Amino acid sequence: GGAGVATLFISDLHIDADCGQIIRQFTEFLQTEARGADALYILGDLFDSWVGDDAPDAGQSAAIAAIKSLTASGVPCFVMHGNRDFLLGPKFCADTGARLLPDPVIVTLYGEPVLVMHGDALCTDDRPYQRLRATVRDADWQRQFLALSVAARRTLAGAARTGSQAHMASMQDAITDVNAESVAAALRAAGTSLLLHGHTHRPGIQSLSVDGRECARIVLGDWHNEGSLLRWDSSGPELLSLPRCD
Repeated sequence: GGAGVATLFISDLHIDADCGQIIRQFTEFLQTEARGADALYILGDLFDSWVGDDAPDAGQSAAIAAIKSLTASGVPCFVMHGNRDFLLGPKFCADTGARLLPDPVIVTLYGEPVLVMHGDALCTDDRPYQRLRATVRDADWQRQFLALSVAARRTLAGAARTGSQAHMASMQDAITDVNAESVAAALRAAGTSLLLHGHTHRPGIQSLSVDGRECARIVLGDWHNEGSLLRWDSSGPELLSLPRCD
């Protein structure tokens, strides 16, 4: 990275017990680059599945310990719910020292207000998905789900993941990406000229015009083949890929 203090953004690591390479890369990132940061933001889908704060697997526990080590060193960490880990709750916060963010939220970075989201709410062409999202974000649904045994929750989450993969496979790419009008509406409502999100696994920086205002949409990549990092300092945002060594 360059000189000066930066705020770092990552998303879509999709960590579970089976992804040792990602866990190692994430842990190393937290021990090195993240240590000098102003703050670290994780914009959703840190975990591939989260059935409750009482049921992390070994890989997720390792990631939690690594985040705790970062926050204990004095670097604040903020986490947003993704579509896979929308049940992250108070015990996760206590165990990591991280704070949960609402989605959407406006973050001011070096004087610039930025609209920050996970990104799934922008994929409005996928109507069945938006109906599902409304259901699982409902407090009553979450209470009922968390009252089930861990084994029952894992079984249901596994079935949901299989169903989600089948759904995504049957949908055209355009439907699972963000809807342009939803992006414009979000920027209009927020009054910012910058939008930052993850979720779609299509990293890049895209210019757009909203009511004659020049705006930009910055999209974080996932960590499946390599890491993806947005480094934001006083000179602005820089989208970086983090090649994996092993």
